[in-house]
Amino acid sequence: MAHGQDDGLTHSGRLGGGLFSDLARRRPFYLDDFRAGLHSKVLGSTLFLFFACLANAIAFGGLSGAVTGGNIGTTEMIIATAAGGILFALFSGQPLTILGGTGPIVIFTGLLYVTCEQLGLPFLAVYAWTGIWSGILLIVCSVTDASVLMRHFTRFTDEIFAGLIAVIFIVEAVSSMARPFGTDPRDLTAAFLGVVLSLGTYTLARSFKGAARGTYLNATARNFLSDFGPSLAIAVMTWVAISFPEVKLPVPAVPDTFGTTTGRPWRVDLGSLPTWAIFATLGPAVMATILLFLDQNITTRLVNAPGNKLRKGAGFHLDLLVVGVIVAVGSVFALPWIVAATVHSLNHVRSLATTDVVDVGGTQREVIRSVRENRVSGLMIHVLIAGSILILPLIQVIPMAVLFGLFLFMGFNTLGGNQFWERFLLWFTDPRLYPTTHAVRRVARAKLHRFTLIQVLGLGALWMLKASRIGILFPVLIAALVPLRLSLRRWYTDEELAALDPHEELEGETEHMAGGDVHS
Repeated sequence: MAHGQDDGLTHSGRLGGGLFSDLARRRPFYLDDFRAGLHSKVLGSTLFLFFACLANAIAFGGLSGAVTGGNIGTTEMIIATAAGGILFALFSGQPLTILGGTGPIVIFTGLLYVTCEQLGLPFLAVYAWTGIWSGILLIVCSVTDASVLMRHFTRFTDEIFAGLIAVIFIVEAVSSMARPFGTDPRDLTAAFLGVVLSLGTYTLARSFKGAARGTYLNATARNFLSDFGPSLAIAVMTWVAISFPEVKLPVPAVPDTFGTTTGRPWRVDLGSLPTWAIFATLGPAVMATILLFLDQNITTRLVNAPGNKLRKGAGFHLDLLVVGVIVAVGSVFALPWIVAATVHSLNHVRSLATTDVVDVGGTQREVIRSVRENRVSGLMIHVLIAGSILILPLIQVIPMAVLFGLFLFMGFNTLGGNQFWERFLLWFTDPRLYPTTHAVRRVARAKLHRFTLIQVLGLGALWMLKASRIGILFPVLIAALVPLRLSLRRWYTDEELAALDPHEELEGETEHMAGGDVHS
C-alpha cells in the first residue's frame, strides 16, 4: 500500500461510511483491474491457483462430507467455490483475496451436525438458518464499520494465524503421504509412488518458482518457468503417474454426474424447523459470524500488508458485505460457507509479484517489488473451477498425491514470508550468524526468543483447540490473542514492541532493504 494511503480501517462515524469509502477508493481502478489482467504472469497465476483451489475444494469437500453424514460434500464445495469466487472477483474491494473452504469452518460445521443429531433436529435446515443469520450479521458488520476493530490486531496475531493455516496445509500433505503405508502395507508400490509424486511436485514447483533468480536460459524463459512453475510441476508429475498404469493411486473423489452429494433437492426446506429453533440458531450463528469475520479480515490484512507493495487500496467493509451475501444466499441451498483462504490468497499475491533478492543484515531475503493487481486472475480461476463441473471425470486423471505436493509447496511458500517463522528458525541458528535485522539489533536475544516462544504457545493452543470437542470456541481464542498481545507491555518496552511487532513496515528496515544488494 502506498505510503500515506488510507488503509481502509478508519472509523467513519456514520452508517455505511466505511463501505462507501471502500467503493470510492476502488472505483477509479475498476477498469484498470481488467486491463492489468491481460498479461502472461496473470495466466500463470490463474493456472496455478486453479489447481490449488480445486484441490482445496476437493479436499475440504470430502472432509465436509465425512463430518456431515454426506449432506454437504465435494460437489457442493466446488459449486460454492466457483460461484462465490466469481462474485467476489467481480464485486469485492480486494480481488487478490481468494475465497474457499477452510479447516476451522469445516470443523464448526461438523460440530453443528453432531449437535443436530443429539437434539433430533434436521441438520440441513439448522445449517441453512445458521448461515442466513450469519450472513445477515456479516452485512450488519459491514455497514457499521466493524472491520475497524482489526486496528487492535497487530502482526503478532496475523503471524500466528498465517502460521497456523500454513502448518495445517503442511501437516495434511505429510500425513496424506504417510497414510497409505499404514492402511495397506501390502501395496507399498503405490505408497512409495505417492511419496515420489508429492515430493516431486513440491520440488519442481519450488525449483521452477525460483528460476527467475537463476543464471541458466534467457530472462524470458526464466520468467516463464517462474510464472508457470506450479502448473508445470502438476503436469510433469501427472505424466509420471500415467507412465505407471499398473499402479493404482487414489484420485479426487468426485461424482461422475452433476448433482448433490446425497441426491437431495438443492433448495433446503426452511420451514421444516419450528419457530423457536429458527431463532435458536442465532446462537451458533453468532459464533460462525465471529469465525468468518476474523478469518476474512485477518487474511485481508495479510494481503494488504505494506510489504506486498499494493497500490490500489483495501476494501475491508466491501469485502465483508460480499462475503455476507454469499454466505446468506449459499446457505439457502446448504452450500458450504466460504471465506478468505489465507494460504491461497497469499500465494495468489506472490504468484503475481515481481520480486528482488536483497541483502538484509547479511541474510538474503526475497522482497516484493510490485504486484500486478487485477480481477482477471481471480475471475478466471473460478470460471475454470465452474467449468470443471462439466468434466468431473477428467479431474480424476490427476492423482491426489500430486495435489498434496501442491499443498506442501503452498504451505512452505506461505511460511517463507512470515517473520514469526524466521525468528523461530533463529532457535536453531548459530548466534554469530544472526542477521542484523531491526529486531535483532534492538531487542536482547533472550527477549527476542521469549516473544517467539509466546507466539509458538499461541499457535499450539489454537492447534489443540481446533481439534478438540470444544472446537466451536476456536474464533474466541483467535480474538483472545489481542489482549495477550496488549499484556506484553509488562515485559517489553514500547521500543522493543515496535521492533518486534510494528503496525506498519519499519521505515528504517525498508530503506535498509532498498539500499541493499539486489541480485535478481
